[in-house]
Amino acid sequence: MRRLLALSLSLLLLSLSACALFPNRDPLNINVVGIEPLQSQDLEVRFAVKIRVQNPNETAIDYNGVALDLEVNGQPLASGVSDQSGTIQRFSETVLTVPVSVSAFSVLRQTLGLSQTQTLDNLPYVLRGKLAGGLFGTMRFVDTGKLRLPGPNAATW
Repeated sequence: MRRLLALSLSLLLLSLSACALFPNRDPLNINVVGIEPLQSQDLEVRFAVKIRVQNPNETAIDYNGVALDLEVNGQPLASGVSDQSGTIQRFSETVLTVPVSVSAFSVLRQTLGLSQTQTLDNLPYVLRGKLAGGLFGTMRFVDTGKLRLPGPNAATW
């Protein structure tokens, strides 16, 4: 019985000390810097979303895939993935381009939601994503804010 207790205690201490080996990282800073139209198919619209990823950490971040989900006005709008890979050096930034798809049903859902609002100003959005980096290297991020869409009288964006 003592052996089992000693073994259990040793494993517990070893697992707790292993947590100290993982680096304490600050969250990534993410900003959407551009949206460009892509070739669309049938009932979907495709865009290339450009995001600026800033690494405020003392170590480089290696990634081998990117995923994005965009929610507008509390409803899912677009999602996309990319298999691009690379490294974001310590205290540096890079711009990643991720193709996203907007289905006709998402557009219909957004249209119905917008018909219930009084203005197209200050629509809340949430951009969720991740930079895949293996078992313990995946970095998740969230960017929130408000969209300012042009009204019917606006001539330019």
